[in-house]
Amino acid sequence: MKLISLNIGLPREVLWHGTPVTTGIFKQPIPGRILLRKLNLDGDRQADLTVHGGEHKAVYCYPHEHYAYWKKQLPNRDLPLAIFGENFTTKGLLENEVHLGDRFAVGSAELIVTQPRLPCYKLGIRFEDDGMVRRFLASGRTGFYVAVTKEGEVSSGDEIKALGRDPQAVPIPEITRLYIAKTYTPEDAASVHRALKVGSLPASWKNYLRDRLNKMSA
Repeated sequence: MKLISLNIGLPREVLWHGTPVTTGIFKQPIPGRILLRKLNLDGDRQADLTVHGGEHKAVYCYPHEHYAYWKKQLPNRDLPLAIFGENFTTKGLLENEVHLGDRFAVGSAELIVTQPRLPCYKLGIRFEDDGMVRRFLASGRTGFYVAVTKEGEVSSGDEIKALGRDPQAVPIPEITRLYIAKTYTPEDAASVHRALKVGSLPASWKNYLRDRLNKMSA
């Protein structure tokens, strides 16, 4: 597993459908080592902290392997690294192999997986296509967020080392599916109960899943 590209960017104002919007989705690959702090990488910021960034979304990871898929889906579109707004473009960390609570070391930093990405309309701004949000979520190629458990320096080219796995082992695609599923099977309910036991899953996700579970059980 490897960190292919390290990407940062500051919020900028763009015009979308005639309205000024401030967004931090425009990331760019950078060389050299950068300090990864609890909330973000040095030189990186998010525009709307109510839905982006923060301790549970310090770093957004996106598998480099998905670029080949998107190049087929969007043959006329230039797809530079970081176009999905990711901080880490990774190799060898596909969503179906990553679980809530998985712990990794990158450079001198340590990370823990917290949640999948649910795209907002700003992905559509980046691609200049409102339909990209729906396509992105439907593809299952969403990437995931990590929190920083140990601050340190990171750089493109760093090896990503697995440190441990939460005993509940809920895969990232499973938690995404549970979030958007219209109904729950008994197996789904069991998966929700497992997810609720994962310490790194944010309270907002737990509250949402618990509420849906209660409503479906009523």
